[in-house]
Amino acid sequence: MNDRHDRDDLLQGPLMSTPSSSSTPSASTDADVDHEGARRRRSIPIPVKLQETDQAGQYLLTAEDAELLQEVLRSNLHLEKSGDLQKHRFRFRDLQFTRQLSTFDRQNPSFTSSQFHGFFTLFWLGVALMMVKIAANNFRAYGTPFGTNEIIELMLSRDVLVLGITDVILCCSTLFCLGLQREILRGLTTNPIRNQIWQTAYLAGFIWWTYHRDWPWTHTVFMVLHCLTMLMKQHSYSSYNGYLSELYKKRDLLRVRLQRLEEHSGHRSASRSYSTSSSSVHDGRLNSEITNLRKQNRQRGSDEFKNFRGTHDTDHLLSLSETIENGTPLEPTQLLSLKSLLEKEIALLSEGLRGHFSSHNQYPRNLTVGNFCDFVTLPILVYELEYPRTERIDWAYVAEKTAATFGTIFVMIVVSESWIYPVVMKTVQMKERGLTVPQRLQEFPWVLSDLLFPFMMEYLLAFYVIWECVLNALAEITRFADRGFYADWWNSVSWDQFARDWNRPVHNFLLRHVYHSSISTFHLSRVSASLMTFLLSACVHELIMLCIFRRLRGYLLFLQMTQLPLVSLSRTRLMRGRRLVGNVVFWLGIFTGPSLLCSLYLII
Repeated sequence: MNDRHDRDDLLQGPLMSTPSSSSTPSASTDADVDHEGARRRRSIPIPVKLQETDQAGQYLLTAEDAELLQEVLRSNLHLEKSGDLQKHRFRFRDLQFTRQLSTFDRQNPSFTSSQFHGFFTLFWLGVALMMVKIAANNFRAYGTPFGTNEIIELMLSRDVLVLGITDVILCCSTLFCLGLQREILRGLTTNPIRNQIWQTAYLAGFIWWTYHRDWPWTHTVFMVLHCLTMLMKQHSYSSYNGYLSELYKKRDLLRVRLQRLEEHSGHRSASRSYSTSSSSVHDGRLNSEITNLRKQNRQRGSDEFKNFRGTHDTDHLLSLSETIENGTPLEPTQLLSLKSLLEKEIALLSEGLRGHFSSHNQYPRNLTVGNFCDFVTLPILVYELEYPRTERIDWAYVAEKTAATFGTIFVMIVVSESWIYPVVMKTVQMKERGLTVPQRLQEFPWVLSDLLFPFMMEYLLAFYVIWECVLNALAEITRFADRGFYADWWNSVSWDQFARDWNRPVHNFLLRHVYHSSISTFHLSRVSASLMTFLLSACVHELIMLCIFRRLRGYLLFLQMTQLPLVSLSRTRLMRGRRLVGNVVFWLGIFTGPSLLCSLYLII
């Protein structure tokens, strides 16, 4: 999936346009002056209004500045003839899904032909030999290759059925946001606060249930992570469809205006006229809807849509439908320009309501249970009308990834039981004996050193089982073709690069719904938006630690926020271009971070 590049919009409004900078400059000095004047005035909102006259085919178009009005119309006629109209920019078009395979997938030709493929084989051969050694030691000590099996017994001894039922309820309850979007489409509600209340209650309810059942850490990690995943999916689904509902309603309003323009066309010219002779009751209702839409946009802030045509420009065109008491005559050529602009705006709004790959999937046809369930099962967190799909399901590939999933989980359990669980029980015994914090801190260096290598092993295995095995298996079952769930994060030279490449699904969610939304909604700078995104991510990770350890310490929050100074350091002259040094610093953090974090929670 590729992030979009920032590009400036050509048109600030439908009748407030300037020629593109790439256009051929005119030889006329007056034209240059006109273009420069249009550039200076492009950000000035012009109240342009239209009114029917007594003569058929004659209408009045007005603005506070008559000279400026004529300039605006000339500018649009110039664009109409030259075809120099820039394409719409819509919200939620910042990400593009493409067909690609994950880096360690055996079907990826670049992986199988890589010069480092042998190291991948060596890693798993070393894991297999380690498992043989552990099994031999267990057999010698306990008479069975599986050892004491404390962790497996912990996973299966309590509330397995309740955990499964809770997970089913967690998934089924997400249908609430589908029902809410249908209500928005039918006009039964327009309040987005209901979405926020539901999502807050959804998270709080399942977190409370996890606490109430006092589940072991294995159950807790699964439930909290799945709850957060479903919460992000619901937020993305509601945000995207809520925006599409605005486009849909505004396109319908434009179609009504265009239809009236064509129905009352004059026979004496080629222009189409706009009639206000329809029912005053209907006009009042329609104008009321326009006023409400414009009021909602002003409440959200005008800058929210300034880079996304299809709402900002549409509002300018809708303002043309308002009648006034005084005005200037609208010439036939000007009326043709207005009709053409309406048609182009409707066509481009229709484009924004369609999917990327076909015209069949478009809003509101996507508001179905089938479409929603399809999105919920996809290994992605950001909603789109369409995704690239494979032609068929390779069930042998699914079986391979499923076997790799359970095999890797078994290795993780063995590593935890052999090297992590004894250290954890040692710290528990220290607290049971009543040792003070200073006394326990004396053991801190030894606990940290004992956990360094097993946690590094668990870190790598957790990455592989989630982003390579589980997500690829789900992608194959759902025929999801974009397998770019991660990039080469192991080559990171800074922590911001690692944040982008380690977990692409979450990164794309934060990019769209936190970073971009905080800029457009709260008018934050890019630096402030990055800080907010980092802080939110750190708080969510701290919430997970709170659920596991049942205490709020803030260690993970602090460690994640300390990455920000390291990001700034990586951009200084001292570190810029020193890729080896940057990668060494990154790996030192990865190697010590998980064990340091766990040691802090265990000792203090």
